[in-house]
Amino acid sequence: MSLQNYDALLVVSFGGPEGMEDVMPFLSNVLRGRNVPEARMREVAHHYELFGGVSPINGQNRRLIAALEAELEAEGPRLPVYWGNRNWHPLLADTLRRMRDDGVRSALAFVTSAYSSYSGCRQYREDVERAREAAGPGAPRVEKLRAFYNHPGFVGPNAENLHAALGEIPAERRAAARVAFTAHSIPEAMAAGCDYERQLLETCRLVTAEAGHENWRLVFQSRSGPPTQAWLEPDICEHLRELRRTGAEDVVVAPVGFISDHMEVLYDLDTEARDLARELGLNMVRAATVGTHPDFIRMIRELILERVDAAAPRRALGALPPSQDHCPADCCPSGMTRPAAG
Repeated sequence: MSLQNYDALLVVSFGGPEGMEDVMPFLSNVLRGRNVPEARMREVAHHYELFGGVSPINGQNRRLIAALEAELEAEGPRLPVYWGNRNWHPLLADTLRRMRDDGVRSALAFVTSAYSSYSGCRQYREDVERAREAAGPGAPRVEKLRAFYNHPGFVGPNAENLHAALGEIPAERRAAARVAFTAHSIPEAMAAGCDYERQLLETCRLVTAEAGHENWRLVFQSRSGPPTQAWLEPDICEHLRELRRTGAEDVVVAPVGFISDHMEVLYDLDTEARDLARELGLNMVRAATVGTHPDFIRMIRELILERVDAAAPRRALGALPPSQDHCPADCCPSGMTRPAAG
């Protein structure tokens, strides 16, 4: 397939509020169709209140897009970059209308999620299709770029960030330090129908091998839903308690499930988990996410090139092959009667 088959790149993300007046409407969008009590919504809203109602995710996506535009301008292909969110402005439907009006007919989509799951992949594809329907006749065709959990441009920056975080631990204790990789928990019923957990474990293995520190465990964070519903465990806070019970002194928390430091990182890790670690007397260092690391930005360009040029290399580390370009119709079911928020 040649480059002329695509005339734009669409960055697709979750979205977040940018002021207190946005918080409750945003949460209503996130939880639409789910029977969540208002008291629970108010509890989550308080997390945003601690940061003035501003989620950092939109600002981070603006920086990522600026870096990506510079990369594409310098190295090609010179595709215009658009941005649409699932839950807050700029909303996908509005962006698809703008793309249609700009004459875009076919676009590739980069979704800000490295892994395969309903909430991290299929739901975004469904959102794009609903947005195309809302945009009406002439809405561009959109094809998602592959999952990139084992791409060197994702693994390398995470390994670099882990190595830097380990460097903050006193040298005499560094070898004994534990690494807790974190990712957003999902319901076990959803996890059973996808490769989310397997891919996460592969990322953790690759990152620690490159960073040269093998004392790690994958844990989860940010679960929601009723207590009666089983979600992936252990939770990061329970893991910190277990580490302290077993005599650990230092832990590096590395949120490889996220590409940037948005609200789940700022509150669940930098606030809640850090406060618990301090209470336990456990030294916690939080590793950075990949953000706009140059290798990560170059990776996005490589994902574009491999889709427009069959001869372009498809890079992946480890034993698992590069992810597929096109998902089967039955890929990554929700495992629920209603989809979970990602």
